Amino acid sequence: MSPLVLPLPGNEALAAKLGATIRGDVGELTVRRFPDGESYVRLRSSPQGRAVVVVASMDRPDPKFIPLLLVLETARELGARSVGLVSPYLCYMRQDRRFQEGEAISARVFPRLIARSLDWLVTVDPHLHRITDLSEVYPVPARVVHAAPVVAAWIAKEVQRPLLIGPDSESEQWVVDVARHAGAPFVILEKVRRGDRDVEISVPDVTRWREHTPVLVDDIISTGRTMVETLGHVRRAGMRAAVCVGVHGLFAPRALEELRAAGAATLVTCDSVTHTTNEIDLSAALAAATLEMLGPTKPA
Repeated sequence: MSPLVLPLPGNEALAAKLGATIRGDVGELTVRRFPDGESYVRLRSSPQGRAVVVVASMDRPDPKFIPLLLVLETARELGARSVGLVSPYLCYMRQDRRFQEGEAISARVFPRLIARSLDWLVTVDPHLHRITDLSEVYPVPARVVHAAPVVAAWIAKEVQRPLLIGPDSESEQWVVDVARHAGAPFVILEKVRRGDRDVEISVPDVTRWREHTPVLVDDIISTGRTMVETLGHVRRAGMRAAVCVGVHGLFAPRALEELRAAGAATLVTCDSVTHTTNEIDLSAALAAATLEMLGPTKPA
């Protein structure tokens, strides 16, 4: 029996691409709120005896969490053979330690809440820092899709003489990977963060790269302050207009406007989070990982 793909609201486009690639049926859900604010969920397609693939990117996660949990648990209660989650952006990975007394370590709490309803998980480049592997927090099989190859392919096709610029040491491993796939040079900057919107960047000598197009790459664009600061240094160094590329475009209020005002001539993101800047398609890589997780239920 073919897999049943169930998209939470806002994930229909990705679900359609996944369904076509894995030869699954895209089902229907009703998700709404009662007048008192509680969530109502109905599976309009039967999961009985089927491998269920729930598609839900978890940006702005709090309003999505309860509906997602209800979908996962209901699919299981109604006889699904297995229940997996394709979540291109995986939330609650940043707070991975207790920096101040009494803080919740959400990177460990959230996985415990959601994993009990899952047989497997597929995601894209989760924000891993002190947690080095998803298996440290998710007690179910998981596959991480790396965006570097598709990001590099876009850069190689769209940007002439690119110079990749990583905003900080945390980005170095990812930027090096993109640069390797794109066959492009790179530099890594040093960042000092004093608060959510207070970031200082130290830029190395880039005079030798003035004939290249600077490409600022990062896994997450949220407030955009790191890129804004970096764009200022790039502009003052006399380099060409910059291209900004992000895997997950979360975009806090006014972040997009501030990036463009700071000199981002081109700003693109992967489609892990639906946004007007989406130009890099991750669906093929997500489908391949999903087929791997489906295993014996994969259609012949």
